[in-house]
Amino acid sequence: MTARDPDYIVIVPELFRAVRFLNKVPLMNIPGKFPFDPDAYGPVFAELLREQRLGPLDAGSPNKAVQSTLASLTIDIAFASHTVVDPDMATACLAGVWLSHDYLNESHEISQKVGTSTGSYWHGLMHRREPDFSNAKYWFRQVGKHLVFAGVQDAVSKCVAVSKLDEPATYLVAQASWDPFAFIDLCEACLVGRSANEMLCRKIQQREWEILFNYCFRQAVGM
Repeated sequence: MTARDPDYIVIVPELFRAVRFLNKVPLMNIPGKFPFDPDAYGPVFAELLREQRLGPLDAGSPNKAVQSTLASLTIDIAFASHTVVDPDMATACLAGVWLSHDYLNESHEISQKVGTSTGSYWHGLMHRREPDFSNAKYWFRQVGKHLVFAGVQDAVSKCVAVSKLDEPATYLVAQASWDPFAFIDLCEACLVGRSANEMLCRKIQQREWEILFNYCFRQAVGM
């Protein structure tokens, strides 16, 4: 890979972010090693994330109660109590919060402007819920091995330890690392009735969202 390769532009900034993250963030703040606390992200995000939501695996229905708040949300407003050092990651947070309230189109419009593996991650999550599974897999191929995968796998291990799994979900016990492509297949199996583990998948989906949002926020403000 050279500086002229298209992937260089996307991958190299992500590598610098990963190194900075590992060097600066205390162990307790590594993705997956935390209880999700909306108040940790400032008052604007806190109000939007305080309600405990367990989104559906499909597109769901947009939460009309927060539409006007989301529509007026900008980086300056959302991060008013912090100094943003990484605008891409701040933008990714906006894509995430729209997605958390089931506004897939709006989340899509934002995430596709973030030309990094993290932007591709949000893009893939949106398509997984659309549901457009082949497109979701395309975007996860652009993600590669993301830094949050370890945290997601840790969260999944905790979820499956207290769950009864049917055959399509048994791979979750055996896998040593997070496989986003296998999870796409499991979500599809739940939605078409081949698996009864829909509630488990919704819980995993929520933890994945929390871990990725936490990572994006901390990168955005340089924590």
